[in-house]
Amino acid sequence: MVDLAVSSVMEAEPYAPVEMALEVSTDDEFVEANMRRVFRLIFRVVGNVPDAQDLTQETFIKALSRRSQLKDAKKAAHWLGRIAVNTALDFVRKRKRVTFEELDKAPQISTETPEERLLRSEKRSCIEDGLRLLSERERAALILRDIEGLPAAEVALQLNCSPATVRSHIANARVKFRKYAKGRKR
Repeated sequence: MVDLAVSSVMEAEPYAPVEMALEVSTDDEFVEANMRRVFRLIFRVVGNVPDAQDLTQETFIKALSRRSQLKDAKKAAHWLGRIAVNTALDFVRKRKRVTFEELDKAPQISTETPEERLLRSEKRSCIEDGLRLLSERERAALILRDIEGLPAAEVALQLNCSPATVRSHIANARVKFRKYAKGRKR
């Protein structure tokens, strides 16, 4: 598995679908073009690097072995994202828990002061604890919508449910998260 720089895994990058056709590109090009996005997506669902790396590899194995199922080559990124989300959710369901781990492998190239680093670490810890309170569907919907920046209709396609269900999952997740944050401030 390619060693990924995980320092910015929790930092959102704007969603930019990769419109790369599976039939036209080689397997290596397809994997290289989508590796970071798929890893980030899976990491945000499962919460730790080793599992995210394994599931990223599993996602690409599934995708490359099922390329005949891809009807429109321009939708390869969406198709791959859906495989990644489903693979991660299946994994979480089987384990019945999510274990978040600190990204200690991240290079320390930052110009942050120790105080800023501590505040960022505390904020990340708070977010991770809040995410643990959500169901896997709520967590996936919230991550795809609020962190990945996908529109609700795209999240619905990724999670294979209706947009109304996605809005419900997101609303429930936000209520639970606000309640958690409010209780934490006391």
